[in-house]
Amino acid sequence: MEKLIVMNSDKKISAHYHHGNLLTAIQAGLERQGIKPENASVEDLGPVDEFHIGGRAASIHFLDQLKISPSQTILDIGCGLGGSARFAAKTYGARIAGIDLTPEYVEVGQQLCDWVGLSDSIKLRQGSALSLPFEDASFDGAFMMHVGMNIEDKHTLISEVSRVLKSGAKFGIYDIMKGNDEELVYPVPWATTSETSWVAEPKDYRMALEANGFVVAEDNNRHDFAMEFFKKMKAESEAAGGPPPLGLHVLMQHSTAEKIPNMVANLAAGRISPIEIIAIKDP
Repeated sequence: MEKLIVMNSDKKISAHYHHGNLLTAIQAGLERQGIKPENASVEDLGPVDEFHIGGRAASIHFLDQLKISPSQTILDIGCGLGGSARFAAKTYGARIAGIDLTPEYVEVGQQLCDWVGLSDSIKLRQGSALSLPFEDASFDGAFMMHVGMNIEDKHTLISEVSRVLKSGAKFGIYDIMKGNDEELVYPVPWATTSETSWVAEPKDYRMALEANGFVVAEDNNRHDFAMEFFKKMKAESEAAGGPPPLGLHVLMQHSTAEKIPNMVANLAAGRISPIEIIAIKDP
């Protein structure tokens, strides 16, 4: 019964993110800027393929702390369109494996890797973070960005990450976490209702990490950064008379106008904050 409940939740989460015509929408956004898909760069795709608070700036701040090197193979859990994987492969020279629940994101993400010439460095596949399709101790590091909010069982999630990591590996988490006990206002980018939203407190992550052989090395609350990010995004949109050709609105479509203001309201009320946690396995 428990397995059936998880499978049902997985289907609902995948359906929440399904777009239906995503590759065409991204191509149209590029062409509006005079960019042909085969000439697109990792930077060109950044506004649409980094589906987390702060976009590329957040990725730089977060991933730099993992000290990724060209000799490493890194796991991107909940990779979405692979934006962070492409940034990591290009910036640090590492090989990246990505996994995500949503088939469309994986298929489109791999096509985007083709466009920017990174298919040899990045392999994306569909699957669950609660049952990773990888061998034990097969990765030198791992990260996840805005993933845990859709996963109720944080212990199994982190147990699986621990299983596939080598001793001494760094694991980075950049998730939206609870700031107080107030109920969230929905819909938000990761969930239409509370049914598929499991936002937890930082201490819940710490407990799951420590129970699975990790020691937390860094813990950063990025609340102020998030508020400034959305303030700037709103100002730029108003100055331009609308959103840019590529942005998170391409992913969320018509629901963007409701989801983003709700998330900002939740942030402003202290109900949530984006938190970075850097942990080390068996240090």
